[in-house]
Amino acid sequence: MNIKLRLLILNFLEFFCWGSWLLSIGAYMVTNLKFSGVEVGSVYATLGIASVFIPPIIGLISDRWVGAEKVLGILHLLLSALFIILSYTSSYGNFYLIALLVSSAYMPTLALNNSISYYNLETKGFDPIKHFPPVRVWGTVGFIIAAWIIDLLGFNITSGQFYLASVSSLILGLYSFTLPKVPTNKLTNKTMLQRFGLDAFVLFRQKPLKIFFIFSILLGASLQVTNIWGVPFLNDFNMAYPDSFAVKHSVFLMSISQLSEVFFILLIPYFFKRFGIKIVVMMSMTAWVFRFALFGFGAPEGLGLFFLILSMFIYGMAFDFYFISGSLFVNNSADSKIRSSAQGLFMMMVNGIGAVIGAYGSGFIVDFYTKNEIKDWHSIWLTFALYALIICIGFALLFKQTKHKIVFNQSKNLNK
Repeated sequence: MNIKLRLLILNFLEFFCWGSWLLSIGAYMVTNLKFSGVEVGSVYATLGIASVFIPPIIGLISDRWVGAEKVLGILHLLLSALFIILSYTSSYGNFYLIALLVSSAYMPTLALNNSISYYNLETKGFDPIKHFPPVRVWGTVGFIIAAWIIDLLGFNITSGQFYLASVSSLILGLYSFTLPKVPTNKLTNKTMLQRFGLDAFVLFRQKPLKIFFIFSILLGASLQVTNIWGVPFLNDFNMAYPDSFAVKHSVFLMSISQLSEVFFILLIPYFFKRFGIKIVVMMSMTAWVFRFALFGFGAPEGLGLFFLILSMFIYGMAFDFYFISGSLFVNNSADSKIRSSAQGLFMMMVNGIGAVIGAYGSGFIVDFYTKNEIKDWHSIWLTFALYALIICIGFALLFKQTKHKIVFNQSKNLNK
């Protein structure tokens, strides 16, 4: 079988598994398990916790002792079992523990997926810069299709989502063992300090980068907010709009956000060259303001539905213009010897520390605006919008534009 086709299948299954539960597990916890806002947020925070600590350790294992394809297979077979256990778990304490294990097993597979893809393309004589993006886009397709299946089968508030995730992980786990072997290198000299991106802290000596990393944490807190609360928000319209498409197919509606990413990523080179990092980042921050505010005025029908759809479309700018453009900026600001570590530091700030703060913080806000089990979603979303606006103003005042040569093909290194 053609190696690019094999890698296409790998990427499709990798993100199909994630799409099976990422958008819908929040609604499941709120509706079926009756978890509080902070409890729901804490479960999503396990993704951030796992992103900080686990991938470097798994990376060390796959580099030195066990091939990346085997480690990927083992982790997905473990995930298949964990999803089944999760489907039978109802108490918060046990659910949190299993969710932490799920996050710890899944988050390292994102990097392993990339490593396997890069290695196989290179050994077959393909330029990863040119040939990986068309392969990786099938990961986004897999995520969207999984979300649609969850929606159409009505699994968004049932444990059926975990069974779909379990089956997809089982298939990918077995498939991984059939992939070409990725050699190990026991003599690798990369230290654990480098793997955690800590050697890149030297970049904090540069004031523009120090400010940029601080705002990466603050904006990273916004990343998971709509992933956590989007579907529960739409489901709460069930009493007033029981027959609305937006309520019946809330996961489908949310998946439009992922479709918009494909469009906005193509605009990054033009906007980066035309306006520079500061303006592009401020566009992203402004988009987050509108993303949340439009949710605040959204409804399943009429003008409110238009606001919701517009918010889904804006998400592509909100995500891509910061998290991919930010990766480019960090890459071109760091010395070539620490670029990998610098990317690790950026991801730690965004997907690690920022995600944890956002998950717990958003849960607190939701609980604060919940009275007698009724959530004041208008106030909740406008609070998130105000937070994004404050960040935007702060960044505009504190960050000074710097000039760097931008290498656009580096955008492939950043994942959701």
